[in-house]
Order: sequence, then C-alpha cells, then structure tokens
Amino acid sequence: MAVGPATAETRYEPVPYWAKIPHGIWLKEATSVAVDSQDRVYVFNRGNMPVLVFDRDGNVVDMWGNETPFAGTELFEDPYGNLMPRWKGCRFARAHAITVDHEDRLWLVDDLGNRITKTDRHGTALLTLGSGEPSGFQSGEPFNRPTDVAISPVTGDVFVTDGYRNSRVHRFDAEGRHVASWGEPGTDPGQFSLPHNVAMFGDDAVIVCDRENHRVQVFSLDGEFVAAWHAHKAVAVCAGRGEDTNVYVAEQGPPPVQHGVPNLGHRIRVMDREGRRVASLGADLPGEEPDRFNWPHSVAVDSEGSVYAAEVSYVEVGSKETPPREMVSLRKWRRARG
Repeated sequence: MAVGPATAETRYEPVPYWAKIPHGIWLKEATSVAVDSQDRVYVFNRGNMPVLVFDRDGNVVDMWGNETPFAGTELFEDPYGNLMPRWKGCRFARAHAITVDHEDRLWLVDDLGNRITKTDRHGTALLTLGSGEPSGFQSGEPFNRPTDVAISPVTGDVFVTDGYRNSRVHRFDAEGRHVASWGEPGTDPGQFSLPHNVAMFGDDAVIVCDRENHRVQVFSLDGEFVAAWHAHKAVAVCAGRGEDTNVYVAEQGPPPVQHGVPNLGHRIRVMDREGRRVASLGADLPGEEPDRFNWPHSVAVDSEGSVYAAEVSYVEVGSKETPPREMVSLRKWRRARG
C-alpha cells in the first residue's frame, strides 16, 4: 500500500496494549525501535532479552541477545552515578539504539560498550565498529558513548552520532573503515550539544538530533551544514517510508524545574522536508495512558504509516517511583486518516 506524506489532515490513533510480551520477558524499558521491509518491528531494550521482534499486530515472532534470561540481575553504576539492576548474560552492556538498513540488516548501538554491532535479523554478528574502550573525553575520535547509526542505501556508508561524551558525527564506509568526522561542542551551526540520533534525509543528506540544543540539523554526506529546525529536546528522528517524504521527530520533556508545565515536549512531531510541522502525536502532559508519552527515546514508521515509539521510562520516571517499577515504554500509533 502506498502511503503519501502526512498533512495537517492526517490523524493518528494510539493502539492500547499493542505489544504482547510473553510472561517471563521483562523490558525494563524499550530504548529503541526499528522496522524492516516486511514490517517486522525490532525492539532493543534493557530487560532480560535485549532484542524482541514483533509482527505488525504486536505478536513476538523472535527474540535473542541473552542465553540465560532467567539468571537474575546484578547491580551496575549507570552513567548518572546511580546503582541500577541489569540482567546477567546480556550481550550488550547498555542497549541504546537499533537501526534496520536497506538490506534488512540490524545495527545495534551499545553506548556503555562503546561498540556498534551489525547483525542479520536473527542476531548473527556480521561487523563490529569500535574497540570497546572509550576514546578521550571530547577527543573527536570514535567512540565515547555513541548514540545512534544511519546507513546510506546507495553506498552502504555508516553515519554514527557519538554523542554522550563526544560531539561528533563519524562516517565509515560499508566495510567499516573510518572516512571522516565532523562537529565540535557548541551552539553554532555544525556544532553539537549531545548529538543523540541520526537518520538519512533522502539519499544525499543526514539529519541529526542535536538534543541539548533543542534542534535538528541537516548536513550533506560530507558534513556540510544545510539547515536547522527547532524541536523541544529533539531526541530521535526517522524518515517516512516509500512515498512518505516527511520526517518524524521525537521530543523529550522539560527539566525538573518545569515538570507539570503543559505542552513542553513529550510528543512526536511530523515535519515536512522544509521543517514545517504538519502533525503531532501525544498529549499536553506525560503519562502512561495510550495517548501520552513518558520520555520518548526512539521512533520508527512502518509501510502503512503507523508510528512506533520506545521510551526510557524506567531511567527517567519509574526508577524514581516508590518503590521503583517498570513503566510503559513501547507504543504504537496507527495512521487512521490521511
């Protein structure tokens, strides 16, 4: 089915209880989501089975990433200095992002592991980027807690946002050889304050979520600055499928001093190629209800124009509850009109 770009008349409906997660599988939080050419939905999470694969109706059709999912948990210190539980046996130190490329290969970003792994759709490793050891703080060298990856469907080149302790975008060729890097800390065009997510912008550009600068930036494949658009704490971006030329930008919420103030993030915005907002998903305040978001972290779109979102709802919300608890972190919104 051909799906055109969303317009101001496009409407989306939340799908309650979409993900049918088997008893014994714990997400903790779904950090990222991606969709392949067959509309299989891949969810990278921080639970006891790092990769879950769903069909369009939310049924689990595959899972992998931990050979001992019932071995219990251990404590580790997260990047914010908090002791957090982590399931033993997971292949990844800390799940952060997942991307499906034009060949239905998966690219998984382990930010604490300072490593990016390319796999087939069943988890067999095909290529690894990164030594596992962090580069120097703001050194500009790959990697120091990378955040996301995008793949050119034309050349197979790999673009990595290196994000939490660097302020760079790195470009590699299809064989994993480093080609170039660009960016530096700052607020001017071409500078970054936590480049958190990256996606292809057509065939000849990339779009980067410059999270703490509250914007997305568009660059040529060689790193030449093209444009910037404002978005509230822009955390994730993806392109539409097929004839849908829009981009989908996830916005996180405000700082603690403004918690409870409405209409500050907690949304997914649909934008055209000029940066104009044409549709919006989410409510004026956060929550666990199907029409709201807790703390968006990733966004993906299927061939029908439906939108999937993953949220770091445990780190940002659930871990602060008394007692701490897992919260809603995986959602689907069906494109209902337009």
